[in-house]
Amino acid sequence: MLAAGPSAATPDPGDALTQGTVSAEQAAEARAAIQSGDIPGVDEIVHSKNIEHLANIPKDALQGTNSDLAFQGKYAFAGNYDGFRIFDISNPKAPKTVAQVLCPGSQNDISVSGNLVFLSTDSSRSDNSCASTSQPASVKESWEGMKIFDISDIRNPKYVAAVETACGSHTHTLLPKGKNVYVYVSSYSPNAAFPDCQPPHDGISVIKVPRKAPEKAAIVSFPVLFPGEGPDGGGNPGGPTNPGVSKTTGCHDITVLPEKDLAAGACMGDGILFDIEDPERPKVIDQVQDNVNFAFWHSATFNQKANKVVFTDELGGGGGATCNAVVGPNRGADGIYDIVGKGDKRKLVFRSYFKIPRHQADTENCVAHNGSLIPVKGKDLMVQAWYQGGVSVWDFTDSANPKEIGYFERGPLSATTIATGGSWSAYYYNGYIYSNDIAKGFDVLKLSDRRTDPAKRIRMDELNVQTQPDYFDFDD
Repeated sequence: MLAAGPSAATPDPGDALTQGTVSAEQAAEARAAIQSGDIPGVDEIVHSKNIEHLANIPKDALQGTNSDLAFQGKYAFAGNYDGFRIFDISNPKAPKTVAQVLCPGSQNDISVSGNLVFLSTDSSRSDNSCASTSQPASVKESWEGMKIFDISDIRNPKYVAAVETACGSHTHTLLPKGKNVYVYVSSYSPNAAFPDCQPPHDGISVIKVPRKAPEKAAIVSFPVLFPGEGPDGGGNPGGPTNPGVSKTTGCHDITVLPEKDLAAGACMGDGILFDIEDPERPKVIDQVQDNVNFAFWHSATFNQKANKVVFTDELGGGGGATCNAVVGPNRGADGIYDIVGKGDKRKLVFRSYFKIPRHQADTENCVAHNGSLIPVKGKDLMVQAWYQGGVSVWDFTDSANPKEIGYFERGPLSATTIATGGSWSAYYYNGYIYSNDIAKGFDVLKLSDRRTDPAKRIRMDELNVQTQPDYFDFDD
């Protein structure tokens, strides 16, 4: 089932999420919470009455960190720091592995469009092959960027192109335009010692990929989203000016609404709204910061009417235990912003925070992470991954009063140490929720609730969550 590289290929040892430590007191508190029933036992599965756990497919040949998901037809594409895996989900109760491609390079953030699969490499490699090894970014010949595969033969993906990008590709977003696919590449953290990642790094790389000739993929622009004076450019200066806040040196993730020529960027210390009518020259409309409760602007999701954006704060980088009383409900959470005004005068206006109401143990990494809309007309509903906080279904129809309406989670991986795991991505696709759990594998959930059941009528041919569709174009 392996393709595109020899079995000798090994992942970058620096690709794994950082494992934390807990004190003896914290470990004792975790054990006590399990014994009292306040949190589930180690690996114990719990869920709300409206969610059913249909299937779990453990890791197989690819033993690295599971990452993002994409969908096309009856297939799910699951990223892994060691490569990617393709599942046949025509029977959601029994997904079947179609292919596993060994191609190490974190995060292997994944998207699919037509016959092409796109992978992000954000770890410095010896070359652009799937047999590459780790190599310092200070070496000029090191490589990071985008890889492209042809999946005309779904069981035998073919590696067809690579494009090196400044500071690599932590994530990417597809913007299909006729015969071409534009790729917005998000990356960050430049360093004067890195020849291919020099400061200031205050924009994104834009790649143009001809569908019929992907080998001609190339960077066509590097739009500066945070113009400013000095060596660091614009954007949030971070600490010490804003203690505990990430300095903006690029973007972490971008979500586009092609039907509206609109995009939202989660860019470390800033959230932005921008116009993408000209895909090679995006134009920032508004820029916001939250220097009280947001440490790292991680991702963005529009509602269906495009008058709201949910931004997530990845406090602790995904390796920390932040879903507890000490951190509280406003940090490591979602920020809900209304979009008010029209055209270039639109503004992002903060309304409220949302965080899962279930406290997790200090041995569980937990923070807001990747999610998608559940398409129901007249409602703003979302499913979202929270690492070891599990999968949450929540309603933000009232921007000022969001509430959880369903959940699925496992107990901690350990009651004594903080081991990294949990749901990286949880997305709604053609009537089911699919979750890629970092440690436990691929999960399928069935949501049965009168508030969300209308979404089951929406059938899609393809879904990349960061290329957000107008869902109701897909009505039966």
